[in-house]
Amino acid sequence: MRRSTRFQGHETTYAWLMSAPALIGLFLFVALPLFGGVYWSFTNKRLISPLPTKYIGFQNYQNLLGLQVISLEPEIDQATGQARVDLEGNKVYPRTRTIVRGNPAYQGYREWFTTDVFGGRYVVVAKDPTFLRSLINTFVFVLVIVPGQGGLALIMALLVNQRLRGRYVFRTIYFSPVVTSMAVLAIVWTFLYNPDQGLINRFLSAVTFGNLQPDWLVSADSALLAIIILSAWQAAGFQMVIFLAGLQGIPRSLYEAAQIDGGNTWQQFRHVTIPQLRNTTIFVIISTTILAFRLFTQVDVMTRGGPQDATVTVVFHAVNTGFRQQKIGYGSAVTVLFFILVVTIALVQRALMKSDVEVE
Repeated sequence: MRRSTRFQGHETTYAWLMSAPALIGLFLFVALPLFGGVYWSFTNKRLISPLPTKYIGFQNYQNLLGLQVISLEPEIDQATGQARVDLEGNKVYPRTRTIVRGNPAYQGYREWFTTDVFGGRYVVVAKDPTFLRSLINTFVFVLVIVPGQGGLALIMALLVNQRLRGRYVFRTIYFSPVVTSMAVLAIVWTFLYNPDQGLINRFLSAVTFGNLQPDWLVSADSALLAIIILSAWQAAGFQMVIFLAGLQGIPRSLYEAAQIDGGNTWQQFRHVTIPQLRNTTIFVIISTTILAFRLFTQVDVMTRGGPQDATVTVVFHAVNTGFRQQKIGYGSAVTVLFFILVVTIALVQRALMKSDVEVE
C-alpha cells in the first residue's frame, strides 16, 4: 500500500512537471491578457500617451453600445406652411448633422443609417456605428461560411473517400490551402479579383460574353462576398479531413445492410452516412463558428475594412482601434464584448445540438 501511494504521489508530481510548460504558456498568453483586457476596458488607457491612465467605469461600453432612433420631420415652407418638396416631388428633411449638433442629448452620436417606415423617416444614430456595422458583417460572414464551408467540405470528403486511383493526390491538393499562409493567399486573390485584369473576371466575361464583370473588392455590395468565397476555399480542406475521418469510421456492414434492403445511393447517404456523422458534424459546426468569428487577416490585407465599412469585422475593429488609433482601453472593451458574445453562442450552440442528440 505504501509503495502504491508513493508511486501515485510521484506520478502526480511528474504530471504537473510535464504539463507545467503548457500551463505557463496558457497563463502568460491567454489568461493574463484576458484579465488585463478586462481591467483596461474600464480605463482610458492609450498605447502612447503622457497622460496617466484613469478609471472611467462603463464609459467605453456605453460608447460601443450607444444607439438612438430619431424621428425626422419634413422641413416646412414658410411661405405656404406646407412640407417642402424637391424637384422630384419628394419631401425635404433636415440633415442629420444639424439635428445631432443642435441637441445636447445626441452629443457624441453619428448617423448610422436612415430608413422610411410607415410613411415616416427615421435616422438611427450611434456613438460607434463602425462597431455595430462590424457586428452585422461578422454575423453575416458566420451565417454564410458555416453551412457553405461545411457543405463544401462534406462534398470533398465524399469525393476523396471513393476507391479511385489518385485519391491521395486530390486529398493533398484540397488540403494544401489550409497550410498556406492566409496573408499570401489574400494577396494572390486580390490579383484574381482585379476588375480589369483578374483571372476571375476574365473567366466570367468570357462565359457571359462581357455582361458580368463585378468590382469585387471595390463595390460595397460584393466585397464581403469576395472574402467569403476566399475563406470557404481556403479552410474547407481542414473540415474535409475531419469529415473524411468520420466517413472512414462508419462500419461497412451498415451500407451492406442498406443495399440488401434495397436502398439506393441517396437513401444510404441520408439514413446511414448523415446519422453516423452526427458527432463529427457537431464538432465541425462549433469549431467553424468559433474560427469564423476570428475573421481578420483577409480583411486587413484585401480591403482594410472598406469600402464604406462593408467588410469591417469585430476583430479588425478591435485591432484598428486598440493599436492603430492607440486606444487600448476602448479596444479592450471591444474584445471583452466579443469574447462574451462568442462564448455565449458556442455554449448555446452546443446545448441545442446536445439536446437534439438526446431526443433522438
